[in-house]
Amino acid sequence: MRKDIDIPEVKDIYVAAVLEFNDEYNTHDWNIYLINDGAEPIETVLIVTQGYDEKDMTAPFRKTISVVPAKGYAKIEFIEESVFKLDNFFTTTYFIGNKMFDKRFELPRFSIKEDNTVKLPVMDKKGVLAR
Repeated sequence: MRKDIDIPEVKDIYVAAVLEFNDEYNTHDWNIYLINDGAEPIETVLIVTQGYDEKDMTAPFRKTISVVPAKGYAKIEFIEESVFKLDNFFTTTYFIGNKMFDKRFELPRFSIKEDNTVKLPVMDKKGVLAR
């Protein structure tokens, strides 16, 4: 039964933490982005984020994005520095055409820092890529 279920491999989709200047509050904030480096748009994107460790857990956060264009990106959320001590997970489900894709990305505890930034696909910025 399970062998008959086609689970397509997720390619060219990334989740990244990006340090950006916030003009409104005159601060540098970390924001989480979903990046589509593929040749087709992704649609009906559902994202559930949560952070936890052995003793603490954040409330789940849910977000829907109708379309992320090919070679495009969308902001998921601002991430508060107090949750950097937690393992942060981003479960993404989306469609390309009529096919559903699903992947869970992780930003391990204490991984969100400037020392871990790399050049991001599509975005002209540096950030920390989730695994």
